Amino acid sequence: MTATQFTYLFITALLVSTLTKLWLARRHLSYIASHRAQVPAAFSSKINLADHQKAADYTSAKTRFSLWGLAYDTALLLIFTLGGVIQRVAAHCNEWFSSPLLQGVATMVFILMLYSALEAPFNWYRIFVIEAKYGFNKMTLKLYIQDALKGMLVGALLGLPLLAGVLWLMGRMGEYWWLYVWLVWVTFNLLILFIYPTFIAPMFNKFTPLQDDTVKARINALLARCGFTSSGLFVMDGSKRSAHGNAYFTGFGKSKRIVFFDTLLERLNISEIEAVLAHELGHFKHRHVLKRIISTFAMSLGFLWLLAVLMQHDWFYLGLGVDPTTDSGQASTAVALLLFFMVLPVFSFLLSPVMSAYSRKHEFEADAYAAQQTAAGELVNALVKLYQDNAATLTPDPLYSKFYDSHPPAAVRIAHLQSL
Repeated sequence: MTATQFTYLFITALLVSTLTKLWLARRHLSYIASHRAQVPAAFSSKINLADHQKAADYTSAKTRFSLWGLAYDTALLLIFTLGGVIQRVAAHCNEWFSSPLLQGVATMVFILMLYSALEAPFNWYRIFVIEAKYGFNKMTLKLYIQDALKGMLVGALLGLPLLAGVLWLMGRMGEYWWLYVWLVWVTFNLLILFIYPTFIAPMFNKFTPLQDDTVKARINALLARCGFTSSGLFVMDGSKRSAHGNAYFTGFGKSKRIVFFDTLLERLNISEIEAVLAHELGHFKHRHVLKRIISTFAMSLGFLWLLAVLMQHDWFYLGLGVDPTTDSGQASTAVALLLFFMVLPVFSFLLSPVMSAYSRKHEFEADAYAAQQTAAGELVNALVKLYQDNAATLTPDPLYSKFYDSHPPAAVRIAHLQSL
């Protein structure tokens, strides 16, 4: 393959993925608008028209905003690659630093920081305009800045050593560097699973032990029936950032924690809380988390091998706007790493329906498990309240949902639970 051919292939893939996303978003908007005037029959007795229309408007606002984001992200990708931004940053880093390893790390850090800075206005608008308009944002500007600074600190403490180690392995381990990098990546991710609940998450939120003895007794009885052990039941102060509610378990091995958003506990009764937790425990019982971890590690191994192959060909660099003859050592491997993971979503986008279907299958299985451990009707009631409180649309476009939704559409999910 020549560099020109790869450029054409990249542009074609980018055009196809962008137009597909645009088409799906337009379908989604049209479908929601056409069903805005009436609450679906399955929900007519539980959700009023005003809440249904709020959900339709909220979802439409997010979708329309995503169209601007789509155009912006596409432009940024072209500017950074074919527009020569990566090439220029790498060239400057090669001049500023004498060590090839430092050149590579600096190139990666500068590009990622620049990209994050350019994306920040969109994130700010989403939180302080769209979320605020519909009553969900509780975050102050001060907290937003604090989160950003903490995120940068955590990213630097954990990410910089990992990045330096990866680039060192890529430059020193010869033909099979990708296998060594993969082993480091797997180890790093497993370490994060262990330390996240007790060291990282508390930097951003306050976690307090669940105090309600009645709720604790019901939950502990459920955990005993399901054979699940955890290091504790905690309530997270999610309300200081958002009015959205959720529950989850986090961690790995003995560090597993069950976490409830304070907003969730305020809204649901004891039986509904138990049903929501039973759903989460269904993921544990069916080993969904383990399966996803294994599948993620398997895909990352394949991607690293593919990168190792592509790095051997100049057309990969030249086709994406970088002249590899101007780089050497870790600077070149850093550029290859950047290019690969920036363009990978373009070529893998059409796999989205497969990944979404896999995730929805897990949700159905977790719902079925919850229906065995608690009353299915209680989970239905809890879900309806969550749909209502989170302004989740009850009428997504079916095709859009197949591409993007990790959870089944509301009507399909409720019907499935009622059948149980």
